[in-house]
Formats: sequence, C-alpha cells, structure tokens
Amino acid sequence: MDRDEVRRKLEFYRDLGIRELHVRAAPRTEAVPVTVPAVVEALAPAAVPQKVEVPAPPPMLSMTPDDDSLPGILEDIGDCTRCKLHRGRTNLVFGVGNPQAKLVFVGEGPGADEDAQGIPFVGRAGQLLTQMIEGTAAKEGIPVRRPDVYICNVVKCRPPENRTPEPDEMQTCGQFLFRQLMAIQPRAICALGSTAAKALLGTKDGVMKLRGRWHKWRDVPLMVTYHPSYLLRAYNVQAKREAWEDLKKVLHFVYD
Repeated sequence: MDRDEVRRKLEFYRDLGIRELHVRAAPRTEAVPVTVPAVVEALAPAAVPQKVEVPAPPPMLSMTPDDDSLPGILEDIGDCTRCKLHRGRTNLVFGVGNPQAKLVFVGEGPGADEDAQGIPFVGRAGQLLTQMIEGTAAKEGIPVRRPDVYICNVVKCRPPENRTPEPDEMQTCGQFLFRQLMAIQPRAICALGSTAAKALLGTKDGVMKLRGRWHKWRDVPLMVTYHPSYLLRAYNVQAKREAWEDLKKVLHFVYD
C-alpha cells in the first residue's frame, strides 16, 4: 500500500468519526493506538513546494488489510479491552451467518442472552427478527432463511443494563463493524434501530425520519427500520406493519 492510499483510507475513517485506530507493525506484535487526524495531517501533501522531511508511512493498519476476512477480524479483536464495555461481558458477540451474505442486518449491541451465548439476536428480539426474516420471505416467495444472511451489532460487548452504547464505545468498536461490512461486501444493509443508523450513516436523525427509503453506506444501499426490541412492545402495532414493509423492500431488492 503506497503513501497516498494510506492517506485516503485514513481520511475515510476520519470522516466516519473514528478518532483512534489500533495498528501493528507486523503479525503478532502488540497493537498500539494512533490518532487518525494526526496521521492524516502528517501524510497530507505540502501546501507549497519545498524541501521538507517527509515522515515515513505508518505501519500497515490492522483494520484495513487487503486480504481481510471475518476470521482475521475476529483474531484482531482478540480478548478486547479497548473500551470499558469489556469489564462486564461474559462473551464477545462478533456476528453470525453467511460470510458471503447478500444481506447484512446491523443492530445496536448484545443483550443478556447474547452475552451468555456469544451469538447476536438470540433473545426475544432475536427470535422476532428470525420470524420477520423467514416469515416475510416465505410470504413473498423468496427462499431465504436466517442462516443465509449475516447479523451483527455496532458494539460487540453488552452495555450495562442494556443501555445505549456511548459515543466512545461506538467509535472504538465501529472500526470492526466497518471491517466486517467491507469483508462481506453485501448487496444491501438493514440497520435495526437508531443506534445502528447513526453509526452507519453519521446522522442525528431517528428511525421514524429515516425508515422506508434507501440510504447509502459507502456504495452499499442501506435501509433503516425499527429494532425488534421496539416492536415487542404491545402498543407499537403501526410500527410492526411499517417494519414488515421495510423488510419486504429489502428482501425484494436483494433477492429478486
């Protein structure tokens, strides 16, 4: 990877709001943090032609290897202690499903059941998500089941009392979510809830304003819909109808 390519990739992560990356100079060396804006500035071309000391490119970023893969990303995460969420976790919850999936669902973070099993969306909300995927696909004549898609979360460790992940936690864990999506290269992404939407789109808008229409994560079409945990509440009848309509759009776009 040449100097300009390193700078372009760093600018991309800076624009996503990531302020710090963990890099390693060679395999099996300890990852160390670098500040994205500082490295971008160091790699930027000089404003005027002059003879200057040009810093050497930083070590290869562990988050952007050319041959990235889901097992490689999981290996890089390791026994993660990069943010405070690791203190209360039982299991790191990476992701599950087809590594070559055409459709990826992204949620907020693990709950108690997910933390216990190390698998995303296995509790009540996860069971509803499975019903939504398989039930809607069956009604629409699309041969898709849960194992055919890929499911993951913005953060990989359970926030205390299932609270919303904090910005620094989302920023730290977000680099691995972005790597997952780049490794899979899905045809579309479905963001479940406002936390996932904000992490992927860099927006402050909520689900009700974003849902029902297509957005873009890089060049990948992205649909925002309600998180299944929100749909479990008995009074959200209209939201359930809207979520099913959103899912129908996604399934037909991806699999038709």
